[in-house]
Order: sequence, then structure tokens, then C-alpha cells
Amino acid sequence: MADTGRIGSGQGRAGDLVKGEPGSHGVAVFKESAWVLTLFCVAGGVVVGGLVTLLAEWLVRLSWAPLQGPARLLTSVPEPWQSVGSVGVGAGLGLMVGVVAVHESLSVRVSADRVVLGIRDSSQEFGRDRVGLVVRDGKQLVLLGPDGMEIAREKCGLPWTRLAAAFAAHGYRWADEDPYRDEFRRWVPGMPGLPDGADALLRARAAAREKDAGADDARELRGELSRLGVVVRDEKGRQYWRIPGQSS
Repeated sequence: MADTGRIGSGQGRAGDLVKGEPGSHGVAVFKESAWVLTLFCVAGGVVVGGLVTLLAEWLVRLSWAPLQGPARLLTSVPEPWQSVGSVGVGAGLGLMVGVVAVHESLSVRVSADRVVLGIRDSSQEFGRDRVGLVVRDGKQLVLLGPDGMEIAREKCGLPWTRLAAAFAAHGYRWADEDPYRDEFRRWVPGMPGLPDGADALLRARAAAREKDAGADDARELRGELSRLGVVVRDEKGRQYWRIPGQSS
């Protein structure tokens, strides 16, 4: 579902997702195909729409079941409009999910002198001297500075093997797991060892992560914690933290 385009001598190969800019050399570009991602979500929506119709027909045959009212309403629609409507609604919902997925998908541009991460209509650029290690942490791509400080963490659906090869080819250090993982401590309110203000930020971030629309706030608060020297990672709804250079 993800493709990679590699640019050499200023010319992009046929089928590359991103063409070379004038004078660009040795750039590896990774970006999920918007069409493939959207079509995948639409197809999934169509399948769900068909399953909803089958579920409704099964519910109305039971002597008692939840949602029998909506199920009877759906099955009362004559064919072919029942199937057309279910498939149409499913495809519409799938399209909405696909648009969001494309908006949230990560693109990565790697060259010998910089790394550029693009997401949510914005991009972050990191010079080579700022990137000490590139890490795969589960389903997230992490960039660490030379001092072990985390400078970027993004959810990644790109092909890990190709990413690792591209970073290595451009001279970046790569790790398949976070070498600092054992230094993380689970955060609980009021715990000692955090810099002044960090506990309040972690409280605010925990609250933001519980909201459906809190992703942007959680991202901003992660940045505020980074400025205090605190690295944060999430696992199973919990927050974990570490301070580079400080033993656990």
C-alpha cells in the first residue's frame, strides 16, 4: 500500500510518487498512495454496508434482540434500494475514513543532508547534524538527537525494510527498537523526578488523549515536554517518560 520513489541525477523514474526538484540528487521519497489508501477504505465501507444488511435480516428473525427497530426499518426498504442504499452509505463512510487516513498519513524524504517528515499538510525538516539515530518503535518512526533526546515521533504505515535501507544508504544510524526503552518510567500524577511544570503538562496531555479531538493538543503538549527535556511515549493508554542522561 506504500510506495517509494528514489531520485538520482535529477530524474525520477516512471511511476515515482514524487519527482525530483531541479538539482536534487540521491533523495529517497516514501509516501503512501492516496488513491490506494482511499480505495481500500471505500472497499471496506462497501463490505461493512453489505454486512449491516445481513445483520439486520438476522436480527428481525430473532424473538428478541437489541436494535430490532432500526433493523426492521432497514429491511422494510424494498430491493434493490435496500442493497444500493446500504452499499452507498458504506462507501460514503469509507470515503470519509479514507480522506482522514490520507490526511494523517506520513511521508518521508531522506537525503544525505536532511530528513523531512510530512503529515497533516505540514512538514518538519531535520538537518543531518540533528539526527543521531532513527528508530522503529512499534508502529512509530522516531528520530533521536545525538544526545538521545527525541526530536520526532510519528505513526508510520510505510514499508519498514525499505525505510531502514534508505536511511542506512544515506549514512544514518538505524535501530529496529528503541535503545532507551528500559529508561522509560510510567507516569502517575505527582511522581518525583520530573522538571518543574512537567507533571502539569502530563496531566493536561492525559486529559487531551481521552478526547476524540485531542490529538493535536496531545502533540502540542509533547512538544512542550520536549522543551523541558522530557521524552514521552504512549503504550496501551498509558504515558511513559524519560529524561536523556538521567538513569532510571
